Amino acid sequence: MQPLAWRLVKQCCGQAVLSMSETGNEPVDGHVEIDGIRLKLAQPFSSPGKWIGQREILTQLLACWVMLDESDLPLTPRLVGSPGIGKTQLAIAAAQASELPLYIYQCTADTRPEDLLITPVLAQDGKIAYHASPLVTAMIRGGVCVLDEGNRMNEKSWASLAPLFDQRRYVESIVAGISIPAHRDFRAAVTMNQDESTFEIPDYILSRLQPTLQVGFPDKQDEMAILQYHLPFAEAEMLAMTVEFLQHAHELKLDFSPRDGINLLRFALKRMAQDPDHPISRDEAWREALERCLGEEAIDLEALAERKQRTLGGDNVPLGLADFFFDPDDPLHPDRDEDDDED
Repeated sequence: MQPLAWRLVKQCCGQAVLSMSETGNEPVDGHVEIDGIRLKLAQPFSSPGKWIGQREILTQLLACWVMLDESDLPLTPRLVGSPGIGKTQLAIAAAQASELPLYIYQCTADTRPEDLLITPVLAQDGKIAYHASPLVTAMIRGGVCVLDEGNRMNEKSWASLAPLFDQRRYVESIVAGISIPAHRDFRAAVTMNQDESTFEIPDYILSRLQPTLQVGFPDKQDEMAILQYHLPFAEAEMLAMTVEFLQHAHELKLDFSPRDGINLLRFALKRMAQDPDHPISRDEAWREALERCLGEEAIDLEALAERKQRTLGGDNVPLGLADFFFDPDDPLHPDRDEDDDED
């Protein structure tokens, strides 16, 4: 019996997802041979976690992976949102719902094409062994690959994946000298954080990573359920304080996430349990955890939101070239108004 979410997607689309097809290169003892090159495959990722709330976006992600016909291809969506909001967990839940093995590749600024595909390694016998990345392993086995934080990766690495995410569905390893076609059941998703420490992904890649699924902050009920799931031993009062803080932050458009709430609550609980005889109160422990985990500025959310708004240019006056060389009150400033001198 397949999970309910996966069956619902099938029913909505009026078609069944095609079953796993044979590749002609079945893995043996964690290895597979392609064009005379023996590859060691990566291990799948397993996690007991689950996706809580926001069922619609999970259904949308599963719909991206449905294949309606023999000529149809799955989509590779972008999961976009603030850090710590659960984008990776969403992809994990979708892989579990589709009953496919899951592989996760963590993208970084120095990721190279060979890191994404096949890496040569010096074996114990002095020969070169070839290790397939989680991405290539998912392609071979017919699993799900999550490219986590994909917009931290440079264009050269993305270029090596261009033929994978269009109708060609293959990658070419220069290191191993082989081309690897994707299994029919291969699926992929890319998570992307919305922050400034990322690369600009070229348009020819973005056109292949469609659609964009925006992962938003959970509502109050879902956020409470998330914290209760991760911290079932937490007191109700401490959970309520944390949820109220997070919901207020969401209202002010501050990027404090459920992950932040889990971490600060964990620290507060550990501080209270560290010395049961110490007269530290719940409020004091929680405030200390808030300051240590999220910074002093998190104590006053309204002031933090106001400073963030000013930083984004709310009250800033555009600078001209002369502003870099003259003070605003300098008589030699070319843009200084004559009325100012008269005053």
